[in-house]
Amino acid sequence: MTDPILLYPWTADDLPVLERGNTPEMTTFLGGPETSEQLVKRHAKFHRLWEEGEARMFTINAASEDIPVGSVGYWKKEWAGAEVYETGWSVATAFQGRGFASKALRACLQYAGTHGDREQVLAFPRIDNAASNALCRTVGFTLRGEEDFEYPKGNPIRVNAWSFDVSSLRRGIESAGNSAGRPVQ
Repeated sequence: MTDPILLYPWTADDLPVLERGNTPEMTTFLGGPETSEQLVKRHAKFHRLWEEGEARMFTINAASEDIPVGSVGYWKKEWAGAEVYETGWSVATAFQGRGFASKALRACLQYAGTHGDREQVLAFPRIDNAASNALCRTVGFTLRGEEDFEYPKGNPIRVNAWSFDVSSLRRGIESAGNSAGRPVQ
């Protein structure tokens, strides 16, 4: 039996989710752990961007766990001359390998398809991040090629550009029954 998940909109109480993911192991492909001050700023930014309609960040909550297992979300971006969303995710080490990331990313894409105004969602994992690249492939993203990227700011990296057409989900969302705050099997 699979462990259902729920996505909940980011709240003022969700700083511990960022703290759990702020380990050397979890941030290997993201430039390393952030300072406490940087985490507090990012937490506030998630909140502010939601209120401004620029982003949607969620906690990932598993039915079998007492605390959120991670986060997933998307934000507005311009890519190759088009208005798209960029997505990102994080599942704490203790909860990895149980399918939470793929379920959460699918639910996030469905939410973007239902509530968003853009056709494509992009992901940019580093080319050497095997797990995130495999997740993109598993969820149904299309590899568009490699690109130069900067993350964190001032740190050049090479990424794979993956795209997902959320407009194709708009027609089937209601029958699928998956959105933020509802169980995802």
